[in-house]
Amino acid sequence: MASIAPTAAPAPATFTADWLRLREPADHAARDAAAAAMGALGLAALRGTDAPRPSTPAAEARRVVDLGCGTGASLRYLAPRLGGEQHWQVFDQDEALLRAWPAAMADWARHAGHRLEVAGATLRIEGQGFCATAERHRLDLAHELGNVPLGSTDLLCATALIDLVSAGWLAELIGRARQTGVTLSLALMVDGRIEWDPAGAGDAEVALAFARHQGRDKGFGPALGAQAPEVASTLLANAGYTVMSARSDWLLHGGPLQAALIEGTAAAAIEQDPATAPATEAWRRLRTAAVGQTRLRVGHVDLIAVLPPGC
Repeated sequence: MASIAPTAAPAPATFTADWLRLREPADHAARDAAAAAMGALGLAALRGTDAPRPSTPAAEARRVVDLGCGTGASLRYLAPRLGGEQHWQVFDQDEALLRAWPAAMADWARHAGHRLEVAGATLRIEGQGFCATAERHRLDLAHELGNVPLGSTDLLCATALIDLVSAGWLAELIGRARQTGVTLSLALMVDGRIEWDPAGAGDAEVALAFARHQGRDKGFGPALGAQAPEVASTLLANAGYTVMSARSDWLLHGGPLQAALIEGTAAAAIEQDPATAPATEAWRRLRTAAVGQTRLRVGHVDLIAVLPPGC
């Protein structure tokens, strides 16, 4: 009998530092909109108190874990808003992205007037009203989630990650979070809304193929894709968390990010259904030609989950 070769495990999803840099302004604008919708309660939940902690002593630093940290966009967004003394432990499976932290942080610090110090795998950023240290760790998140130290963590962040993982992986994460009582910030989860203005021929067909591609295994099991916000909310509520959520949509009117999304959407749709390549290529050409005359909304959801007192 002929032997059957084992099926290779899906390669984990990877993203370049250039792509993360391109999307960061849209991410931050989207998170601002979600934060405004959640209001003071959302910020208080992230801080774990109604006011920032004092900048000293260091022993009282807020402890943050960031999963799928990329080049540090979550720290750049949250650290000034959390305020006070902070200690971040950040994890990513991509060594190239972890190596990009010093350059990305230096650029941010220079433009924002912050002070940056780099010592090996640790960075320290001082800004108006906050001081954050960050320790970088390379970790296979798909298979080594149990190695993430949550026992003394105040806030667990995962940004643009949860739609890539499976329901089983997310349930394991939430189960571990529940055991330690940590607050969760799950940001920029896609929810399936892709709205072009004006609408055009092929939009629905390409969006459907793209959505199917989003559900492929990204290394964590079948990806949640657009189901991520609903599944996350349900799992968290079942675990006893109080959940706040708000839309964090990208709102684009032309520009390089919109152009890149057209290319990436078309490539994913063709990979998902090669038979549609001619129609998808026609859609790509029309959308690319009209980038400066079209608006695009890409739906996302931000979610904050907190355990009630006494839980």
